[in-house]
Amino acid sequence: MNYSNIKYCDIANGVGVRTTLFVSGCRRHCPFCFNQIAADFTAGEPFTPQVEEQLLQSLDHPYVDGLSVLGGEPMERENQGPLADFLERVRERFPEKNVWLYSGFTWEELRGEVPVEAPYTSSPVTEATPRILSCLDVLVDGPFIEGEKDITLRFRGSANQRLIDVPASLRAGEVVLWRDDPVFESHTME
Repeated sequence: MNYSNIKYCDIANGVGVRTTLFVSGCRRHCPFCFNQIAADFTAGEPFTPQVEEQLLQSLDHPYVDGLSVLGGEPMERENQGPLADFLERVRERFPEKNVWLYSGFTWEELRGEVPVEAPYTSSPVTEATPRILSCLDVLVDGPFIEGEKDITLRFRGSANQRLIDVPASLRAGEVVLWRDDPVFESHTME
């Protein structure tokens, strides 16, 4: 697996201050993708044990709330094995930190409940998929769709994308949407 970028102290891709990893590789090629350079599987640098350790060290600060993983497409079959190993290390070392992952695949596609849409011809589900899902707090699912672009949405670019509470969804056996902090909502509604 390669990664195209790492952002430290990111506040755009999840709640609070985050370390954000952008993995390389995506076959979807959404029109107007914000990170087209990362669609190339060879973009960036190899995701080595040294890079993993740098990311883990970046999370080892009280002001860092968690890790976000974007792409490219983290859930491309080629990326899932290395990503699952890394996320399990994050969870083991920092169980108090939250983990967000952005995927153009839907929850239902990642669970093997529905067939994938073009350009994919086979399921993204691998033996690593449930391992990754079990490490997540929030999955932002679905491709970016320019016709549904909405700049007022938090943490996503188009209205079709959902913020899924992964632990609650796994327990319920159906999608449970993530709810924003009620304190934030009450302040923004006034």
